[in-house]
Amino acid sequence: MSLELEMPSLQEQFDSVIALRDTLAIAEFLNEQNISDVADLINNNPDYEALIIANMSINRASAVFKILDLHTQKQIIKELPPSKTAELLNDLPADDRTDFLEELPNAAIRDLIKLLNPDELKITLAMLGYPEDSVGRLMTPDYVYVYAHNTVTEVYDTIRKFGKNSETTDVIYVINENGELLDDIRIRDFILATPEKLVSDLMDDRVVALNVNDDQEHANTVFKMNNRVALPVTDDNNKLLGIVTIDDMLWVANEEFSEDMQLMGGTEALNEPYLDTPLLKLFRKRIGWLVILFLGELFTASVMGYFEDEIKKAVVLALFIPLIISSGGNSGSQASTLIIQAMAVGEITIAHWWRVLRREITSGLLLGSVLGIIGFTRVLIWHSIAPALYGEHYIRIALSVGCSLIGVVLWGTLSGSMLPLLLKRLGADPAVSSAPFVATLVDVTGLLIYFSMAYLFLQGILL
Repeated sequence: MSLELEMPSLQEQFDSVIALRDTLAIAEFLNEQNISDVADLINNNPDYEALIIANMSINRASAVFKILDLHTQKQIIKELPPSKTAELLNDLPADDRTDFLEELPNAAIRDLIKLLNPDELKITLAMLGYPEDSVGRLMTPDYVYVYAHNTVTEVYDTIRKFGKNSETTDVIYVINENGELLDDIRIRDFILATPEKLVSDLMDDRVVALNVNDDQEHANTVFKMNNRVALPVTDDNNKLLGIVTIDDMLWVANEEFSEDMQLMGGTEALNEPYLDTPLLKLFRKRIGWLVILFLGELFTASVMGYFEDEIKKAVVLALFIPLIISSGGNSGSQASTLIIQAMAVGEITIAHWWRVLRREITSGLLLGSVLGIIGFTRVLIWHSIAPALYGEHYIRIALSVGCSLIGVVLWGTLSGSMLPLLLKRLGADPAVSSAPFVATLVDVTGLLIYFSMAYLFLQGILL
């Protein structure tokens, strides 16, 4: 009988190597692993995170460092000796280094940039000088450029000379003597061309570029619309400053998604992992919206107080208040979520407001009619079971409930769909029109609609 030998897990191998206390063995082991596996080791062994980075070759260490979460990055920088920190920061791609530094307090930034060599310092200060959340904070100055008069053979020579330090060589950029962007050409076009062909013969003048001051969210949309792995970044004079690559856009998309989810949940964006957010800061982020929503709900109490006499005359009306306001809030939350998501992926813009309005009017009437019929039927069924509950005017009560549901659901869908577009038009984040916000708005108006319908059908009878 043969025994199968199980390979030790990565964690077990790591534990064995660490137990040897041999720095050469540790370095050799770590440098043989995949970057993602080393990142997992760091996340699973917080006591050794700085040791792992310190014992890797610097290019692999920087590749691991840039995919770690911010909290882990901060801890590693705290524990690394200054010489290793300097080596790591100087080897990081400029965009990843800037992304890390901009999350730190000003005092920490001043201390760390002193460790950069003059060239990297100049690049970093320039990138940090661009507005927060702009393309300038994302771009990297490491790219390959050529001139229109170059031949394909000369392009190959340029790639061999500068390609190693470039963020990507999938796209080669064409500039003139003034540094102005003329075109971008995919590497496959050079591979398929004859050696003596000129770059100008391969240009199609259909370059898509980002402005250095463009918003990162806008850049994300441009990437999706053009299906590119990298886009050039220019200034207002069309001078090529750098490039933005798709991996940066993936991080932006993830951050935007997290921010929108938090805003839609009725809280300010945390901008850092939940468990790393100080309790007092978490309180500040949440209390503002809770107070606003609470004040909004006070209007609901005011409306109910205004109709107190009517409720006393027809207590049965109070039974349906939770049903009415929850239906309106749910329909508004549905609509706002759909519209915010569609705006986030570029399916809807402010220019589509009229089409959205028409669709939501139809949707609101259909949805409200279904709920109204259910509400109407519910009153009839309950009356057949307990006739004394609604009395002889149960049909009018059923009509009040059914028509109120149609009106409230219609109003909820219109509010939920139009509010994000209005906020976008005013320059605010559409995600602010979150489900709790829309629900609170519809609660107040829903009661007005409900009691107006009750007056219509019950005035002179119960009211």
